[in-house]
Amino acid sequence: MYNDNPTIQDLNAKQIDEKKQGEVFGAEFAPKQAGEKRFYIESYGCQMNFSDSEIVASILGEAGYGPTRDMETADLILINTCSIREKAEETVRKRLRVFDKVKERQPGTMVGVLGCMAERLKSKFLEEEKLVDIVVGPDAYRDLPALVAGAEEGEKGVNVFLSREETYADINPVRLQSNGVTAFISIMRGCDNMCSFCVVPFTRGRERSRNAFSIVAEATDLFDRGFREVTLLGQNVDSYKWENPETGATVSFAELLTMVAAVDPDLRIRFSTSHPKDITDDVLYAMRDHENICKYIHLPVQSGNSRILDLMNRTYTREWYKDKVDRIYEIMPDCAISSDIIAGFCTETEAEHQETLSMIEYSNYSMSYMFFYSERPGTPAARKLEDDVPLEIKKRRLQEIINLQTEISRKHNLADVGKTFKVLIEGDSKKSDQDWKARNSQNKMVIFPKAAGKHRPGDYVTVTIHDATSATLFGKLVEA
Repeated sequence: MYNDNPTIQDLNAKQIDEKKQGEVFGAEFAPKQAGEKRFYIESYGCQMNFSDSEIVASILGEAGYGPTRDMETADLILINTCSIREKAEETVRKRLRVFDKVKERQPGTMVGVLGCMAERLKSKFLEEEKLVDIVVGPDAYRDLPALVAGAEEGEKGVNVFLSREETYADINPVRLQSNGVTAFISIMRGCDNMCSFCVVPFTRGRERSRNAFSIVAEATDLFDRGFREVTLLGQNVDSYKWENPETGATVSFAELLTMVAAVDPDLRIRFSTSHPKDITDDVLYAMRDHENICKYIHLPVQSGNSRILDLMNRTYTREWYKDKVDRIYEIMPDCAISSDIIAGFCTETEAEHQETLSMIEYSNYSMSYMFFYSERPGTPAARKLEDDVPLEIKKRRLQEIINLQTEISRKHNLADVGKTFKVLIEGDSKKSDQDWKARNSQNKMVIFPKAAGKHRPGDYVTVTIHDATSATLFGKLVEA
C-alpha cells in the first residue's frame, strides 16, 4: 500500500519541506563522538520500504553504524526509494541533489540509493549524474557493509541482484522512529502478479514466504517489549504460503493469522496488502473469530470497470469484485474496507470512469489511496499500451474520485457517532498534548481527552464517539 503522506519529524525546515513524501529515521541530534560512525536514512513509498529501512538499520548496526536524524553529521546518507509513481522519483532526485551539497560541505560522506528505484536507474545515478556511491536493491541489503567499505576506498558499490530465497527472516529489525506501540513484520517478499501498471515484480522479484515460526517469534518478542499491535506486510499477503521443510506441511495466510493472534489476546494484528483474487473465506473467518485480528481490509480495486481491469491484468471483473465485497460484509458486517484507485488509466473513457465512481459508492470504502495514472518504464503497460488520457482529464477525474471518497468517508465516520469502541492509544494527538490519539479495530483514528495520570501509549481503553470528520473520530473516555 503506497503511503502518499507519511509524517516528517524533527527536521530543519531548510533540509526538507514538511510535505515531502519521506520519513527520516534516527536518533535525536547530538554531538558526534570521535571514531563514531553514523548513517542517515530517508524512506519513501510503501510500508514495505519503511520495514526494509529497519532491516538496513540492523545490518548497519552490526557493522558499527548508529542512526542519526542530522544528515550533516552522517558518514553515510541513504535514501530508500519507490518507483510506483513518477512524483516519488522526482522527489528522490531532488533529495539526491541536496545530499550532494552535503558531500561538498562534508568530504568523505557517502550517499547510497536503496530499494525499488535502484535496479532501474543505477547507471543514471552512478555514471550519468554521479550523485551516488552505492546502489543496493531490496534483496542485497546484507551486502551493504561490504559495499560501504568498497566505497570508502573509492569504488562504486552496486548490488541489485534479485533473490529467489532472501526473506531476512533471521534479522531482528531495529525499530527506528517507533512509538513503542505499533510495528511492522514483513512476512513475504516479492510479487507474482503481473499487473500491467506495476513495477514491483521487476524491482522486488518473485514471491517467497518467510518461515512462519520466525514470524511468530518476532511478534512474541515485540509483545514482550511492550508493543501492542503488529502489521503483517507483503505485496500480496493473502498468497503467503510457507512449506515446513521438516514436515512438508504448508502454512496458509489464514493459518499464519491464527498463529500470530495466539501470541496474546492483547496483541492486535493487522495486515496489508490484500489482492482481491487471493483473500479467502478462511482469512475472513479467522478475522471474525479472533477479536484481536482487526476488522479492516485494504482491498485495492484500482478501477471499477471490467475492460480497464482486464487491461490492468487484475484477473477479476467488476462483478467479481462486488461479490467479494459482499462476502466480506456478510461474514463481518463491522469490517471496514479501504482501497487503491487509479484515475485515467490507458484508454479509459468517461463512462468507465463513472463506473469507478459507482464502485466507490457500492463498496462504501472507509478511505482510499487515490492517484492518476503515471506510466512506469519497463512495465507491460508502458510496452503495450498508449498513455493516451490527457493530463488535465486525469487530474479532473482524480479530483472527482477524491471528492466522492471524502464524502463517503465522512458519512462512514458519522455512522460511528454514538458507538463505543475499544481503542489502542498510540500517543499524543498531533494538535494537542491534552488529547490522546488512538485507533480502533477498523483502522480509524480516534481523538479523545486525556484523563490525568490514568493512561499511557499501549493501553486499551473504551471510547464513545460524539463527533466525526471525513478523517477522524472524536470521542470521550468511558470510565471503567
